[in-house]
Amino acid sequence: MAADSAALLVGLALAFAVRNSFDAAPDFVMRRHVLLAIGAVPGFAAGAALTKLYLARANERASAEARNIFRSVGVGVGWMVFLAFALQMKDLSRLWVLLVAICVATSVQFERRLARSWFRRQRELGAMQRRILIVGTDAEAIRLLHMYQRNPQLGYRVVGLIGPDEIGQRAGVRVLGDVGDLDDVMAETNATGLVLSPGSLHPDDVNRITRRATDCGFHVAVSSGLNDIDVHRFRPQSVDGRTLMYIEPVIRGGWRAASKRVFDVIVASAILVVSAPLWAAAAIAIKLDTGGPVFFRQERVGRYGQGFTMTKFRTMVVDADQRKHELAELNESDGPLFKMADDPRVTRVGSFLRKTSIDELPQLLSVLRGEMSMVGPRPALASEVSEWDAELRERLRVLPGLTGMWQVSGRSGTTFAEYRRLDLYYVDNWSLLHDIRICLRTVGVVLTGRGAL
Repeated sequence: MAADSAALLVGLALAFAVRNSFDAAPDFVMRRHVLLAIGAVPGFAAGAALTKLYLARANERASAEARNIFRSVGVGVGWMVFLAFALQMKDLSRLWVLLVAICVATSVQFERRLARSWFRRQRELGAMQRRILIVGTDAEAIRLLHMYQRNPQLGYRVVGLIGPDEIGQRAGVRVLGDVGDLDDVMAETNATGLVLSPGSLHPDDVNRITRRATDCGFHVAVSSGLNDIDVHRFRPQSVDGRTLMYIEPVIRGGWRAASKRVFDVIVASAILVVSAPLWAAAAIAIKLDTGGPVFFRQERVGRYGQGFTMTKFRTMVVDADQRKHELAELNESDGPLFKMADDPRVTRVGSFLRKTSIDELPQLLSVLRGEMSMVGPRPALASEVSEWDAELRERLRVLPGLTGMWQVSGRSGTTFAEYRRLDLYYVDNWSLLHDIRICLRTVGVVLTGRGAL
């Protein structure tokens, strides 16, 4: 709240500064606007309360938090305009009102991003964590435990499990008691939340525990047992008193496919025009550095298993493929991928091209030809595809992409298991809005060079 208040003041100050840079208002007009801004502060506070800006579960996603910020600013600006009309403030500057809305929303958005980063770092260090209990000791409960342990930045510390002891003991986890002991365990551990794995509980126990815990002020979450399905696809249904979750299907054909194609062509064409000087500079640098061909061409597997030739700027020595077997034992990636942080085959210019992702630019031609998309799974080698199981082959249902979830979520530092999960998540939850988000995140990854090889 303190940080939001500071961001509000910064936004208001920016609005005044920008407004005065266009046309400085007389002092008495400025004073009235300053008093109006002060009087509008309770409106911004009310907006934050109404939009649940300080309720963690209403702001889990950055997109949800952004919407709440815009709504709260809207309430605050609306209150400010109402005050101006109520006070018959005839010299109210419409430009200033617009600038207040823009500057305050931008300032709070930026401050919230910083706050999220700070919270994440604190939680990774073990601070600012909520103590929770997992009710259940089946395989799903164990998976939940491991998920929370792998991701301390989520802000939860599992103090133990509740359920049949023998299963938990075999899994090597701490079982604090049976379901009948839950009230005592909740009191003894000072936990504030429960996560229920209903697979190991009787349906009556799930209802009883949920009712009892929420009445006592505990936060309760029930695992669905589903993995990697976007939350926006869930829709709760009530059928004869039972709560069901309907999962919206992903439709990739029709106008959606056409919109994706239009998006690909427009973005690829724009980048090609803007990056034209980089093509010339990269080609000259490669020739001066090692001679040989400017481009590297390789057969990759596209949609439905059809092969295509992928083109990149050459970043390795000419005989890189022939020398790959010499480095097999130094592979730093698991699964069928091959990655090395300090690959001796990479040239000096190639290292720079990779770090800046300039080497990827020729793939834009594949996007325009319809062999690739701007966003999609990484185009795989035939040798990699031969090692995939039936589930991973589902990624061949969509076009491979110049960028994708794998690239923006760690790129070369991601394990094969994570690479697999992210690609399948993208295939199962595709939407054009999702593509746009990934493209925007790619810009940040490219500018920072994070994870590039």
